[in-house]
Amino acid sequence: MMSKDYGKIFGTVLFTVIIISILYLSLFKYYEKGKEEIKMINIYGNNLLSKDIYIRFADLDEKSIYDDLSLNIIKKRIEEHPYVAKAEVKSDGRGNVDVQIREKEIYAVLLNNGEPFFLTNNFELLKIYEYTSYSDIPVISNIRVSEKLTASKVLRNEDIIEAFKIIDAAKITDVELAKKLSEINLKYGGDAVLTFSGINYPIVFGRGSESKKMIYLSLIWDRLNKFNSDLKNTEYIDLRFANEAYISKKENTGLI
Repeated sequence: MMSKDYGKIFGTVLFTVIIISILYLSLFKYYEKGKEEIKMINIYGNNLLSKDIYIRFADLDEKSIYDDLSLNIIKKRIEEHPYVAKAEVKSDGRGNVDVQIREKEIYAVLLNNGEPFFLTNNFELLKIYEYTSYSDIPVISNIRVSEKLTASKVLRNEDIIEAFKIIDAAKITDVELAKKLSEINLKYGGDAVLTFSGINYPIVFGRGSESKKMIYLSLIWDRLNKFNSDLKNTEYIDLRFANEAYISKKENTGLI
């Protein structure tokens, strides 16, 4: 009886081991068959950084590690970069992997105590990495802030909201005007002063009525250019007055 019982137990155990082995081998072969072969990784949609820098940041520059990669791993690594909002990863089935990235929308460069940060449309502060390329992005300076600013922090206070309203007003009014907007000096809560590239005098913009003032500024410049008015002697333009602009000349002043 004992030998028969041992025989049954041994048979059961052996049968179980065989079944587990078969299942393991089946799953292993299925994994190997379904595993994505990766030969090349291509990056698209990048503007702030080169493709090579994104690849190096994600530790995808060594082809020796491609055997251990999956599409999900590539997606996760690319999206870990602070500039990247989303990455879509696709394979053509022949070893070529395309990564389409969408970078975060950079609204401005925030200058705080000499330290620059990117500021996104969602008010997120980003570290500006070496070799970053950007243009036509205004600088926001002299804001009121009580705490130390760090990357990934969300900064949405009265000064930043005012600066964003000015940027939005410029974009809506005139694309070229928005591109020339180079600095928004918020004067630590005082009247905002704007600087435009190619213009050698400041615009005392004040606060509030951003769209109305920006349209008025655009009309002033169009009118002055139409009549070939000489602006070289302009000291500043003041838009804080209702329905009129004060143009200060180095020799005299006048209202428009």
